[in-house]
Amino acid sequence: MTKIISTHSYRGGTGKSNVTANIAAALALRGHRVGIVDTDIQSPGIHTLFKVDLNAVTHTLNNYLWGHCSVTDTAIDVTQSVIDGEGQPVVPEGGRVFLVPSSIKTGEIARILKEKYDVEDLNRGFVDLCGGLELDYLLIDTHPGVNEETLLSIAISDTLLLILRPDIQDYQGTAVTLELARKLEVPQLFLLVNKALETFDFSELAQRIFSNYRTPVAAVLPLSTDLIQIGSTGLIRTLHPDHLFTRAIETVVDAIE
Repeated sequence: MTKIISTHSYRGGTGKSNVTANIAAALALRGHRVGIVDTDIQSPGIHTLFKVDLNAVTHTLNNYLWGHCSVTDTAIDVTQSVIDGEGQPVVPEGGRVFLVPSSIKTGEIARILKEKYDVEDLNRGFVDLCGGLELDYLLIDTHPGVNEETLLSIAISDTLLLILRPDIQDYQGTAVTLELARKLEVPQLFLLVNKALETFDFSELAQRIFSNYRTPVAAVLPLSTDLIQIGSTGLIRTLHPDHLFTRAIETVVDAIE
Protein backbone atom coordinates (compact mmCIF):
# COMPACT_ATOMS: atom_id res chain seq x y z
CA MET A 1 0.00 0.00 0.00
CA THR A 2 1.21 3.47 -0.88
CA LYS A 3 1.53 5.87 2.03
CA ILE A 4 0.02 9.25 1.13
CA ILE A 5 1.60 12.33 2.69
CA SER A 6 0.19 15.83 2.26
CA THR A 7 2.42 18.81 2.96
CA HIS A 8 0.40 21.89 3.76
CA SER A 9 0.63 25.37 5.19
CA TYR A 10 -2.08 27.86 6.02
CA ARG A 11 -0.15 30.73 4.42
CA GLY A 12 2.21 30.95 1.48
CA GLY A 13 5.94 31.47 1.75
CA THR A 14 6.60 28.81 4.38
CA GLY A 15 8.97 26.82 2.16
CA LYS A 16 6.47 23.99 1.71
CA SER A 17 7.59 22.99 -1.80
CA ASN A 18 11.24 23.05 -0.78
CA VAL A 19 10.54 20.78 2.18
CA THR A 20 8.40 18.43 0.05
CA ALA A 21 11.07 18.07 -2.62
CA ASN A 22 13.84 17.37 -0.12
CA ILE A 23 11.72 14.80 1.74
CA ALA A 24 11.10 13.05 -1.58
CA ALA A 25 14.83 12.99 -2.29
CA ALA A 26 15.61 11.61 1.17
CA LEU A 27 13.02 8.84 0.75
CA ALA A 28 14.42 7.90 -2.68
CA LEU A 29 17.92 7.70 -1.22
CA ARG A 30 16.52 5.13 1.22
CA GLY A 31 15.35 3.00 -1.71
CA HIS A 32 11.70 4.08 -1.94
CA ARG A 33 9.63 4.82 -5.03
CA VAL A 34 8.20 8.27 -4.49
CA GLY A 35 5.65 10.32 -6.40
CA ILE A 36 5.01 14.05 -6.02
CA VAL A 37 1.90 15.83 -7.28
CA ASP A 38 1.99 19.61 -7.48
CA THR A 39 -1.64 20.47 -6.72
CA ASP A 40 -0.79 24.14 -6.23
CA ILE A 41 -2.34 24.74 -9.64
CA GLN A 42 -2.66 28.49 -9.12
CA SER A 43 1.05 28.99 -8.47
CA PRO A 44 3.07 25.85 -9.31
CA GLY A 45 6.78 25.84 -8.59
CA ILE A 46 8.17 22.58 -7.22
CA HIS A 47 9.34 21.58 -10.73
CA THR A 48 12.16 24.14 -10.55
CA LEU A 49 13.78 22.26 -7.68
CA PHE A 50 14.08 19.23 -9.96
CA LYS A 51 15.28 21.33 -12.93
CA VAL A 52 12.27 20.47 -15.06
CA ASP A 53 11.68 22.73 -18.08
CA LEU A 54 7.89 22.78 -18.34
CA ASN A 55 8.10 24.33 -21.80
CA ALA A 56 9.39 20.96 -22.98
CA VAL A 57 6.73 18.92 -21.14
CA THR A 58 3.81 17.52 -23.13
CA HIS A 59 1.40 16.62 -20.31
CA THR A 60 0.77 18.26 -16.94
CA LEU A 61 -1.77 17.75 -14.16
CA ASN A 62 -3.99 20.27 -15.96
CA ASN A 63 -4.14 18.04 -19.05
CA TYR A 64 -5.14 15.07 -16.94
CA LEU A 65 -7.91 17.02 -15.19
CA TRP A 66 -9.27 18.07 -18.60
CA GLY A 67 -9.33 14.42 -19.71
CA HIS A 68 -6.59 14.75 -22.33
CA CYS A 69 -4.33 12.02 -20.94
CA SER A 70 -3.92 9.49 -18.16
CA VAL A 71 -2.34 10.62 -14.91
CA THR A 72 0.66 8.34 -15.43
CA ASP A 73 1.32 10.16 -18.74
CA THR A 74 2.03 13.29 -16.68
CA ALA A 75 4.65 11.69 -14.42
CA ILE A 76 8.27 12.70 -15.05
CA ASP A 77 11.17 10.67 -13.66
CA VAL A 78 13.29 13.29 -11.88
CA THR A 79 15.54 10.85 -9.99
CA GLN A 80 18.66 12.28 -11.63
CA SER A 81 18.12 15.55 -9.75
CA VAL A 82 18.50 13.64 -6.49
CA ILE A 83 21.99 12.43 -7.35
CA ASP A 84 23.56 15.23 -9.39
CA GLY A 85 25.38 16.79 -6.47
CA GLU A 86 29.10 16.33 -5.96
CA GLY A 87 29.93 13.18 -4.01
CA GLN A 88 26.33 12.00 -3.84
CA PRO A 89 25.69 8.31 -3.17
CA VAL A 90 23.94 6.22 -5.80
CA VAL A 91 20.20 5.90 -5.29
CA PRO A 92 19.59 2.35 -4.03
CA GLU A 93 17.96 -0.10 -6.39
CA GLY A 94 14.27 0.70 -6.56
CA GLY A 95 14.67 4.29 -5.40
CA ARG A 96 12.89 6.69 -7.75
CA VAL A 97 11.23 10.11 -7.71
CA PHE A 98 8.40 10.91 -10.13
CA LEU A 99 6.91 14.38 -10.45
CA VAL A 100 3.46 15.32 -11.72
CA PRO A 101 3.79 19.07 -12.41
CA SER A 102 1.09 21.66 -12.94
CA SER A 103 1.19 23.97 -15.94
CA ILE A 104 2.87 27.37 -15.72
CA LYS A 105 1.17 28.64 -18.89
CA THR A 106 -0.91 31.70 -18.08
CA GLY A 107 -3.84 30.66 -20.26
CA GLU A 108 -4.02 27.18 -18.72
CA ILE A 109 -3.86 28.53 -15.17
CA ALA A 110 -6.61 31.04 -16.00
CA ARG A 111 -8.75 28.33 -17.60
CA ILE A 112 -8.60 25.98 -14.65
CA LEU A 113 -9.37 28.83 -12.24
CA LYS A 114 -12.38 29.84 -14.34
CA GLU A 115 -13.76 26.42 -15.23
CA LYS A 116 -12.66 24.62 -12.06
CA TYR A 117 -12.44 20.81 -12.14
CA ASP A 118 -13.98 17.78 -10.50
CA VAL A 119 -12.05 17.05 -7.31
CA GLU A 120 -13.11 13.41 -7.62
CA ASP A 121 -11.01 13.24 -10.80
CA LEU A 122 -8.07 14.42 -8.73
CA ASN A 123 -8.79 11.72 -6.14
CA ARG A 124 -8.92 9.04 -8.83
CA GLY A 125 -5.69 10.41 -10.23
CA PHE A 126 -3.94 9.90 -6.90
CA VAL A 127 -5.13 6.29 -6.75
CA ASP A 128 -4.18 5.55 -10.37
CA LEU A 129 -0.76 7.14 -9.92
CA CYS A 130 -0.01 5.06 -6.83
CA GLY A 131 -0.97 1.84 -8.61
CA GLY A 132 0.44 2.66 -12.03
CA LEU A 133 3.89 3.63 -10.73
CA GLU A 134 3.89 1.16 -7.82
CA LEU A 135 4.72 3.93 -5.38
CA ASP A 136 5.81 3.45 -1.79
CA TYR A 137 5.01 7.11 -1.00
CA LEU A 138 2.90 9.77 -2.66
CA LEU A 139 3.64 13.35 -1.60
CA ILE A 140 0.94 15.92 -2.31
CA ASP A 141 2.21 19.50 -2.44
CA THR A 142 -0.96 21.46 -1.67
CA HIS A 143 -2.09 25.03 -2.26
CA PRO A 144 -1.85 27.18 0.90
CA GLY A 145 -5.00 27.92 2.83
CA VAL A 146 -8.25 25.97 2.99
CA ASN A 147 -10.27 25.02 -0.08
CA GLU A 148 -12.07 21.98 -1.46
CA GLU A 149 -8.98 20.50 -3.10
CA THR A 150 -6.95 20.91 0.08
CA LEU A 151 -9.62 19.23 2.18
CA LEU A 152 -9.65 16.29 -0.23
CA SER A 153 -5.88 15.92 -0.03
CA ILE A 154 -5.96 16.04 3.75
CA ALA A 155 -8.89 13.60 3.98
CA ILE A 156 -7.16 10.85 1.98
CA SER A 157 -3.76 11.29 3.66
CA ASP A 158 -2.08 8.83 5.96
CA THR A 159 0.19 11.63 7.17
CA LEU A 160 -0.24 15.39 7.20
CA LEU A 161 2.82 17.60 7.55
CA LEU A 162 1.75 21.08 8.55
CA ILE A 163 4.51 23.59 7.89
CA LEU A 164 4.63 26.86 9.77
CA ARG A 165 7.06 29.63 10.54
CA PRO A 166 7.64 31.05 14.04
CA ASP A 167 5.17 33.84 13.28
CA ILE A 168 1.87 34.76 14.97
CA GLN A 169 -0.07 34.71 11.66
CA ASP A 170 1.15 31.18 10.95
CA TYR A 171 0.31 30.09 14.50
CA GLN A 172 -3.31 31.19 14.18
CA GLY A 173 -3.80 29.66 10.73
CA THR A 174 -2.19 26.39 11.75
CA ALA A 175 -4.68 26.04 14.61
CA VAL A 176 -7.53 26.25 12.07
CA THR A 177 -5.98 23.63 9.79
CA LEU A 178 -5.23 21.29 12.70
CA GLU A 179 -8.85 21.44 13.80
CA LEU A 180 -9.97 20.45 10.30
CA ALA A 181 -7.41 17.63 10.10
CA ARG A 182 -8.61 16.18 13.40
CA LYS A 183 -12.22 16.29 12.23
CA LEU A 184 -11.13 14.45 9.08
CA GLU A 185 -9.38 11.88 11.29
CA VAL A 186 -5.98 11.97 9.60
CA PRO A 187 -4.04 9.05 11.16
CA GLN A 188 -0.71 10.85 11.58
CA LEU A 189 -0.20 14.57 12.18
CA PHE A 190 3.14 16.36 12.39
CA LEU A 191 4.09 20.00 12.68
CA LEU A 192 7.22 21.19 10.92
CA VAL A 193 8.67 24.56 11.88
CA ASN A 194 10.61 26.22 9.07
CA LYS A 195 12.71 29.39 8.78
CA ALA A 196 13.70 29.52 12.44
CA LEU A 197 16.60 31.84 13.16
CA GLU A 198 19.72 29.93 14.15
CA THR A 199 19.90 32.08 17.29
CA PHE A 200 16.67 30.45 18.54
CA ASP A 201 16.71 27.56 21.00
CA PHE A 202 15.23 24.91 18.67
CA SER A 203 14.38 22.50 21.47
CA GLU A 204 12.57 25.18 23.45
CA LEU A 205 10.70 26.35 20.32
CA ALA A 206 9.60 22.80 19.49
CA GLN A 207 8.42 22.20 23.04
CA ARG A 208 6.48 25.47 23.13
CA ILE A 209 4.71 24.69 19.85
CA PHE A 210 3.95 21.15 20.98
CA SER A 211 2.46 22.52 24.21
CA ASN A 212 0.26 24.94 22.27
CA TYR A 213 -1.06 22.46 19.70
CA ARG A 214 -0.62 19.07 21.39
CA THR A 215 0.78 17.79 18.11
CA PRO A 216 4.25 16.28 17.59
CA VAL A 217 6.87 18.56 16.06
CA ALA A 218 8.80 16.47 13.54
CA ALA A 219 11.64 18.99 13.23
CA VAL A 220 12.65 22.64 13.39
CA LEU A 221 14.34 23.78 10.18
CA PRO A 222 16.75 26.72 10.17
CA LEU A 223 16.49 29.87 8.09
CA SER A 224 19.58 29.32 5.98
CA THR A 225 21.48 31.62 3.62
CA ASP A 226 22.57 28.48 1.76
CA LEU A 227 18.96 27.89 0.71
CA ILE A 228 18.71 31.49 -0.44
CA GLN A 229 21.89 31.11 -2.49
CA ILE A 230 20.54 27.93 -4.15
CA GLY A 231 17.46 29.94 -5.07
CA SER A 232 15.23 26.91 -5.84
CA THR A 233 17.62 25.73 -8.56
CA GLY A 234 18.31 22.44 -6.80
CA LEU A 235 17.88 20.37 -3.67
CA ILE A 236 19.82 21.16 -0.53
CA ARG A 237 19.61 17.44 0.33
CA THR A 238 21.67 16.82 -2.81
CA LEU A 239 23.96 19.84 -2.82
CA HIS A 240 24.73 19.89 0.93
CA PRO A 241 24.20 16.38 2.35
CA ASP A 242 25.70 17.31 5.75
CA HIS A 243 23.84 20.58 6.17
CA LEU A 244 21.80 21.28 9.32
CA PHE A 245 18.69 21.60 7.13
CA THR A 246 19.43 18.22 5.52
CA ARG A 247 19.88 16.54 8.89
CA ALA A 248 16.53 17.95 10.00
CA ILE A 249 14.88 16.59 6.83
CA GLU A 250 16.28 13.15 7.66
CA THR A 251 14.66 13.44 11.10
CA VAL A 252 11.32 14.13 9.41
CA VAL A 253 11.75 11.08 7.18
CA ASP A 254 12.54 8.96 10.24
CA ALA A 255 9.21 10.06 11.73
CA ILE A 256 7.35 9.30 8.50
CA GLU A 257 8.87 5.85 8.12
